Amino acid sequence: MPLLQTDGITLYFGGLRAVHDFRLTIEPGQVRGLIGPNGAGKTTIFNMLTGIYKPTSGDILFQGQSIVGMPSHEIAARGIGRTFQNMRLWRHVRVLDHVKLAQYSKIDYGLMGAFLGTPRRVRQEREFEERAEALLDLMGVKRFADQVITGLPYGVQRRVEIARAMALQPKLLLLDEPTAGMNPQELEEMVQIIRKIKKEFNLAIFLIEHRMRFIMDLCDLIQTLDFGEVIAEGTPEEIRDNPRVIDAYLGREAET
Repeated sequence: MPLLQTDGITLYFGGLRAVHDFRLTIEPGQVRGLIGPNGAGKTTIFNMLTGIYKPTSGDILFQGQSIVGMPSHEIAARGIGRTFQNMRLWRHVRVLDHVKLAQYSKIDYGLMGAFLGTPRRVRQEREFEERAEALLDLMGVKRFADQVITGLPYGVQRRVEIARAMALQPKLLLLDEPTAGMNPQELEEMVQIIRKIKKEFNLAIFLIEHRMRFIMDLCDLIQTLDFGEVIAEGTPEEIRDNPRVIDAYLGREAET
């Protein structure tokens, strides 16, 4: 059974068609990529997969069950984590607390435990902190754990956002332009981090990216989106050599 499968999802905003008949299959442990010009509908697809938008038609199956119409927090609890194109971090919250708080949907010590500080609460809070520290260490930013996010380098903030998404213990991780704003060294480090995440957690990853070297290095299969429709799908080599992709996207990138 595929981990995630979309059955021709389409989305209209009023009379404007944003995405048309989008079909995708992601297997466990697979890395898929989505490329296309700005405004092609890439982030809109992520928003449908995570419950922010409900498709006008079509279905989304996660582990064989439809998630269309579910609220975002329930979809996250089922195992889909994500980052955002424009990072959504709390400016004056410690780095460690960003990752700890992401785990609080798993609290099971109850209201009484919260007020009385029961052994179960103490144990679970310690587990949350240890897991948060381990994820920050994995992302190479543990040394920033006690600092607030404001003022930290952009690349560090991106890593914290991924660590927060990983704290949900997802089966599928959606990364929306994870290298945006990074310099070449930070980009190479992010490639290595994502490879490490995939290997260590056997995690399926679906990513949107404009850096072609990044997406070609990481992905098993890539789709190209233009005006809300898939115009090509294949291996990195097939996408790189596809005339429609060159015309719709790669050629435009070369001009800019």
